Amino acid sequence: QVQLVESGGGLVQPGGSLRLSCAASGLTVSRYVMSWHRQAPGKEREMVAAIIDTASGAHYLDSVKGRFFISRDDAKNTVDLQMNSLKPSDTALYYCGAGLSDYWGQGIQVTVSS
Repeated sequence: QVQLVESGGGLVQPGGSLRLSCAASGLTVSRYVMSWHRQAPGKEREMVAAIIDTASGAHYLDSVKGRFFISRDDAKNTVDLQMNSLKPSDTALYYCGAGLSDYWGQGIQVTVSS
């Protein structure tokens, strides 16, 4: 049984940082395209960052380039999203994904507010 469990969300002030982590079980993250997505109230889910393999590197939503960084730890079987210089517009429910929408985590709330 595949499980993706997100952690690290919460409330942060504008300009602050958070690090989300996705712990995978039942699959090997190095064998999947791993990604982070988010969905704000009233908006569609959008892909924030994805990591394919070392050669292909990572891909980011334009609005988070230079602020967010996705990384994968094959030994721990985890995928992290480091989020810096957070803005109120980054407020959303963040999801970890594996493959092409094959598997999803339950989501974790990130709120950026003063």
